[in-house]
Amino acid sequence: MGLLAFFAILVPTVLNIALALEAPTTSLNDGNKIPILALGTYGGNGDTMRQTINWAVEAGYRHIDTASLYGNEEDIGRGIADVIGKGLVKREDLFVTTKLWNDKHARNQVVPALKESLSRLGLSYVDLYLIHFPISSEADGSDGYIDYLETWQGMEDAKRQGLAKSIGVSNFNSAQIKRIIDSSQIPPAVNQIEIHPAHTREALVTKCHNMGVAVMAYSPFGFLVPRASSAAPPPQADDPALVKIAQKYGKTTNQIVLRYLIERSVIPVPKSTNKDRLKANIDVFDFTLTPEEVATISKFNVNKSVFGDDDSSKNHPYYPYTE
Repeated sequence: MGLLAFFAILVPTVLNIALALEAPTTSLNDGNKIPILALGTYGGNGDTMRQTINWAVEAGYRHIDTASLYGNEEDIGRGIADVIGKGLVKREDLFVTTKLWNDKHARNQVVPALKESLSRLGLSYVDLYLIHFPISSEADGSDGYIDYLETWQGMEDAKRQGLAKSIGVSNFNSAQIKRIIDSSQIPPAVNQIEIHPAHTREALVTKCHNMGVAVMAYSPFGFLVPRASSAAPPPQADDPALVKIAQKYGKTTNQIVLRYLIERSVIPVPKSTNKDRLKANIDVFDFTLTPEEVATISKFNVNKSVFGDDDSSKNHPYYPYTE
């Protein structure tokens, strides 16, 4: 075989290997495409977060999830500028999600809040903008009572102005989402909620999907991540049922849990600032679980949040923690 013929075979093969690391995409209800795995960034900031973005994009991540609340949009923006400057990706190759915090729920506050996020990110638009929580807050942090339908009008303004390609919600229940759909011109494209084996949220996921709303899962590892409490429910990382499935596919139990969510048509948002774990978390597209294995993992459900039971706003009319 001649040298040119060899490279004609080698180069496409290398490119295909690189592309295989990227998460596939799925269509949202507005026609936009969203990668089916995202990089979570809560708790990361400074140079560590900037470096994480570089490592993540090099590993194949194309979906980055942040929020105004996280206080790291500037650091993420620097990381995005790095990878674009290096020629690793173009802006249009990335899917960037950020979120509106509770103190900016009035309609006339939404677009300015997004513009502030865009300035910190160094971007002209985000791919997805979410209402972080259905309950607004006052300046002192106490609960507010701005109707999230008013907030949604501001979200629609942001989409119409091209500042957000898609808009959605986070931590909303199905009745709240239906109320938005019934009362608005643009339906939410996404609902981002906590989902993991100890908190499977099956009813809410099904209702969202039936309404055409995609579901993203934060805290996807649940109690596989070490916690201070000794009362954490199973599964732990060494749970025999998970280990058995992991050994079958030559994967870690964390990878099995991520694949479990993908099998349920849920978009996991794993977070890490460790280079090797970043690579491992996206290495979940070369195998599939059987329906029986998905059912086995779902049996761990005990409706337990890793954040504990937050009943502080239980009597609020927009309290979301019901299916």
